[in-house]
Amino acid sequence: MSLADPTSDTTPFFSDDSEAEGSEEPGAGPSQRREEEEPASGVSSLRAVFTVIVLCFINLLNYMDRFTVAGVLPDIEQYFGINDGKSGLLQTVFICSYMFLAPVFGYLGDRYNRKMIMSVGISFWSIVTLASSYTPKEYFWLLLLTRGLVGVGEASYSTIAPTIIADLYIKERRTQMLSVFYFAIPVGSGLGYIVGSKVDDLAGDWHWALRVTPALGLVAVVLLLFVVKEPKRGAIEARPEHTLQRTSWLGDMKALCRNPSFVLSTFGFTAVAFVTGSLALWAPAFLFRAAVFTEGRPPCVKGPCDTSDSLYFGIITVVSGILGVASGAEVSRRLRLRTPRADPLVCALGLLLSAPFLYLAIVFAQASPIATYVFIFLGETFLSMNWAIVADILLYVVVPTRRSTAEAFQIVLSHLLGDAGSPYLIGVVSDSLKQTDSYLWQFRSLQLSLLTCSFVAVGGGAFFLATALFIEKDRQRATNYAPTGERLNLELHDEPIVVPKSGRSTRVPVSSVLI
Repeated sequence: MSLADPTSDTTPFFSDDSEAEGSEEPGAGPSQRREEEEPASGVSSLRAVFTVIVLCFINLLNYMDRFTVAGVLPDIEQYFGINDGKSGLLQTVFICSYMFLAPVFGYLGDRYNRKMIMSVGISFWSIVTLASSYTPKEYFWLLLLTRGLVGVGEASYSTIAPTIIADLYIKERRTQMLSVFYFAIPVGSGLGYIVGSKVDDLAGDWHWALRVTPALGLVAVVLLLFVVKEPKRGAIEARPEHTLQRTSWLGDMKALCRNPSFVLSTFGFTAVAFVTGSLALWAPAFLFRAAVFTEGRPPCVKGPCDTSDSLYFGIITVVSGILGVASGAEVSRRLRLRTPRADPLVCALGLLLSAPFLYLAIVFAQASPIATYVFIFLGETFLSMNWAIVADILLYVVVPTRRSTAEAFQIVLSHLLGDAGSPYLIGVVSDSLKQTDSYLWQFRSLQLSLLTCSFVAVGGGAFFLATALFIEKDRQRATNYAPTGERLNLELHDEPIVVPKSGRSTRVPVSSVLI
């Protein structure tokens, strides 16, 4: 299949077995009947389910690895002797690498074999993660470098995997599968804290916490190569009146920037990224400092440190994430029966409800640890309502041939203004507010800087409310999209003709009189 073919996924060099299907000559008898019975995507329903399961497993590993570092952050701070600002850099360098490489993989994902791109990226990510666990204490910069390189592998996966699901399912079924896929974000994040803290406790060395996900990553590569099958791009949404064609990268970007629903929902998701990025890195350390200040828990002077707060926060993240993603998808499904603007409205509701609970969780940390955990649970539950819905919005307001590019653009913008800088920003603000190096000010300065998250969440809710104003029009535009050449062709063949009406000539389009 040539690259000029609109439905072609790869050049011959990147060919995949799925592309050979459907190539039989007309009149081939049984072969033609099998082709007619085959799903438009080129992937059987059973294989599609297994594909989603493998993609979910890999997504879980991605987020598990990302937050293992946060689960053992007190140990890392003690081991390298670093302050809050440098601790925040661990997340920032990873997100920056991930963010800037996302457009590269988005471009490749729209044009070449997605399965092979992901396989190479995940292999690289596993090797670099393993290497980061052997960093000596004199070389903190080396840990920063390896964490940055981990973003290469994750960028190759996160920009592409949702587009494969979009090519396997449509409408309600797609929303359900995306919900399953995005369950892996809170579950994987929570497992990162849980596994990191427990491995640290058992091994007595935080380095071993970073050696769990690389082994599972290699298993994921094997599953990806032998279970996942590359679907045909956009075939499941193909319409008989026209065939989708690729446009240039610059043309794709211009079209995306003129898509209000995509742009506004991306800004809304940026607020989600800011809040989750801040809490992901700093919440366990904040809870630990609160316990040291209010409960008299021994401070972390020599490792291994007490990681019970990371364990509890991880459990809360898993449970609240599952409830949040599931409830967000279900509320959106029910609300769609009343209004087509349901998706952005549910996203706005989730952010606006999470803001006061996160504020109360931060304020009550000094007075009541139990109340703090309850408010964190409620805040994270409402915050998690957005994950699957935002992904679904992107997929139905953007045409199939631009989706990887759109995913990449959303990743860049949401991380650039969101969690790329928020962990570092929170750390720097905490250091600047700290009047002394006492346990009181170690807790108080971080508490005050984390209050920023509540106000950012309110701003994100406003962006989703604005998205609701444009969502119907942009969805219809994507559904009825026709390439420029075909629109011109339709216009040329739709010249007005003269039709007599009461003794007078009236010009009407051909299409209005043809049946």
